[in-house]
Amino acid sequence: MQQKVLILDFGSQYTQLIARRVRELNIFCEIFPYNSSNFKIENYKAVILSGSPFSVRSSEAPKPDLSLIKGKLPLLGVCFGAQFMAQNFGGKVEASDTREYGRANLSNIQKDEAFFEGVSKGSQVWMSHSDTITKLPENCELLASTSDVENAAFKFKNEKTYAIQFHPEVYHSKDGLKILENFLVKIASVAQTWTPDSFVETTVKSLQNTLGKDKVVLGLSGGVDSTVAATLLSKAIGKNLYCIFVNNGLLRKNEFENVLNQYKGMGLNVKGVDASARFLKELAGESDPEGKRKIIGRVFIEVFDDEAHLIKDVKWLAQGTIYPDVIESVSVSGGPSATIKSHHNVGGLPDFMKLKVVEPLKMLFKDEVRRVGKTLGIDAELLGRHPFPGPGLGIRILGDITEEKVRILQEVDAIFINGLKEAGLYNKIWQAGVMLLPVNSVGVMGDERTYEKVVALRAVESTDGMTADWVNLPYEFLQKISNKIINGVKGVNRVVYDISSKPPATIEWE
Repeated sequence: MQQKVLILDFGSQYTQLIARRVRELNIFCEIFPYNSSNFKIENYKAVILSGSPFSVRSSEAPKPDLSLIKGKLPLLGVCFGAQFMAQNFGGKVEASDTREYGRANLSNIQKDEAFFEGVSKGSQVWMSHSDTITKLPENCELLASTSDVENAAFKFKNEKTYAIQFHPEVYHSKDGLKILENFLVKIASVAQTWTPDSFVETTVKSLQNTLGKDKVVLGLSGGVDSTVAATLLSKAIGKNLYCIFVNNGLLRKNEFENVLNQYKGMGLNVKGVDASARFLKELAGESDPEGKRKIIGRVFIEVFDDEAHLIKDVKWLAQGTIYPDVIESVSVSGGPSATIKSHHNVGGLPDFMKLKVVEPLKMLFKDEVRRVGKTLGIDAELLGRHPFPGPGLGIRILGDITEEKVRILQEVDAIFINGLKEAGLYNKIWQAGVMLLPVNSVGVMGDERTYEKVVALRAVESTDGMTADWVNLPYEFLQKISNKIINGVKGVNRVVYDISSKPPATIEWE
């Protein structure tokens, strides 16, 4: 049995980052809301309490019941978690004179303390709170301070209960991963056995036990998640996996043919269905972004269902759902994850498809999916592909969609993406693409006045897509790409570069 760590979420924007850091230590962990009843505490070796957008002094603040955890299991409180334990067990939390936010440095670290083993005085940490612990509970011992925060870290005597007012999970905390490792490995004795190899081995066995000789159908998108899911399933059940790759007419240039060829080389049982004309017909005249998404989702389900019905006795629908899509979120007002997010790679399972669902990647983060893909021997180029939206170019063509607009955008996108690859920039970027704007601009080509389309290039860096910063591409590169696009793509006479970050902007324009 894999040893597990439980992370109780109080609505912090950093909760998923805590989990990712724990997974980096080859330790399996799961996230649940602090008030969830969907876990059994006896299944875990240690517990971490997350931060929160709430003040512990607020009447609306989460109030977890720690009676089955504190003093019984190794426990680490982070920020809100630390302040909650201080206040709830006899200490005092007050509003800070100034908001304690940003970089700070540890001082007065307790010597010979396993929690800070390998962490030197002056180590940089990241603070993010407006309250501070002014008095520790009587049975606590101070472990570290900063210049502004006296009680930066402490522990409860005669317990494996620790608390810190900074965030070890963010990269600004230079020794944050080491501190988590000290707590989980040295103090909590959690085994570091969560590896891509172990995941593949246990998942393949589990799939074989669950699916037996049943037939499974999977909608491939050409992306990383569905490809890794298909490869795992193929390893488990072979030709009983039936993959369907639908061309919705909104893929990148030549992508339908190129991806199909890649899949054939991988030994997957794949059928390509070119439904581009059907999608474009249904989309004709629709310019509302949500309207376009609904049409694309609906038609995909109809096409997928038509094809699935051609396969006799299918019992399962497989999906490439990953962990951020299924994490329960805290239903507390004001939290960044206040809504439970549902997601299906095939646009949702319709009522008339009476299939059971199998999701082999539902416990993995995106970076883990790529590592599992590498273990499975999937080509590095395919694993390194940028995320691509489910509606494809349909939400990168602002306004209504026509065959000519798709052609223009495919040509421009190919020049941009290939240019990034040739310049060695592609793998340094989280996601890149082009938007076709619903405006024409005046230009001059030769001696003639033109009135043609404007395209916007977009390239962002991110870890998970939740936040993103625009990439500072070299001017020389942008100049070269702009010239190539304007000279090579009929219908475009102006190129702009999007320098907006998320938030407030989103990665896609629709």
